[in-house]
Amino acid sequence: PIPREGEPPEGAYEQAKLCLEIIGGALAEAGASFEDVVRTRIYLTDADDWRDVGRAHGEVFSEIRPASAMLVISGLLDPRWHVEIEADAVLGGEESRT
Repeated sequence: PIPREGEPPEGAYEQAKLCLEIIGGALAEAGASFEDVVRTRIYLTDADDWRDVGRAHGEVFSEIRPASAMLVISGLLDPRWHVEIEADAVLGGEESRT
């Protein structure tokens, strides 16, 4: 996760929050919201970070409950990065559920 200015946050929780902010911005640009997210994939470089990252994810998705996977990987492109989050959204997804 790379902020527009400066260095990435140090902690996994803070990096997860930044990832989710970036995802939220991309969704808004597409005319969507977090409620349109149907699946997330979380990549961690340290399994011990799962609680902190899960907490950040839950703060956004606790009521939405998309399908989710959390995987531990050997590393990301920048060694300062501890977490990466991907999200798949379906535009108009809420309308199609009713």
